Amino acid sequence: MALIQQAVSIGLQRYIPGLTNAIVTTLLFVVVFLVVYRLGRSVVTRAVESSLKRRDFDETLVGFAVSMTVGVMTVFAAALAAAIAGFGSVLAAFATLGGALTLAIGFAAQDLIANFVAGVFVIKDKTFTVGDWIEWNGNDGVVREIHLRVTKLDTLDNQLMTVPNSDLANAAVINNVANDRRRVSIEFGVEYDEDITRARNAIVEEGARIDGVLDVPKPTAPLAELGDSAVVLSGRVWIDPAENSYSAVRSQFAEAVKRRFDAEGIDIPYPNAELSGSLDVTNVAPVEGSIGD
Repeated sequence: MALIQQAVSIGLQRYIPGLTNAIVTTLLFVVVFLVVYRLGRSVVTRAVESSLKRRDFDETLVGFAVSMTVGVMTVFAAALAAAIAGFGSVLAAFATLGGALTLAIGFAAQDLIANFVAGVFVIKDKTFTVGDWIEWNGNDGVVREIHLRVTKLDTLDNQLMTVPNSDLANAAVINNVANDRRRVSIEFGVEYDEDITRARNAIVEEGARIDGVLDVPKPTAPLAELGDSAVVLSGRVWIDPAENSYSAVRSQFAEAVKRRFDAEGIDIPYPNAELSGSLDVTNVAPVEGSIGD
């Protein structure tokens, strides 16, 4: 029994110092990490947030920057705590693993990163905002939400469209409601022997009667083209796109002018072609059983 007690005592004397050192090192790591993390989060994060807000950055960008700052501070606190606690080998392995993961993630998530970067520029440049009607690459829609990775829009058919921000950042985007005035143009063709002045007056008068059409600039109808079968007048009116629908005004304008032309007997020609010449049929074999056989 005495031998067993002596062996246990020797074992404890041998392992207690190592265990004590491990506990002290772990506690030191935890304390340093918590102090650095809390200090960094309370000071650095607030400084980043207040600095961006003073420069009138979008709330989405501010939130993203704050989240990134918290992540960076977490990694920094862990690295500093590991260095102070004496986890040199762990810190070196962590750095190697982190570099490898960063490289792998960079290659695997190129499109994702491109969309995030594009989202930053879309939000910062303010090319469009929520509620704007935009067009790009043959598509159009009303902006519903702008996120860092994608932008969500409602099409004119009330369908939800989700577009990667890189597509919008690399395209020529037309913002139809960015300015306080927009021109609505429709081309009307009339017969060559028609009185152009009479047709122009009809277009201008009908355009001025449409609700939502601005008085300044006034409606106009200049000669746009001498076509193959018609003299083309370009009816032009101006609207406030924030107050009136472009499509609705355009439809009303076309319908009103058509009714006015019909009432005044102003013909709208349609393309036509006249074929002339002759056709000779030769070397046709008689059909068995036909008349004359």
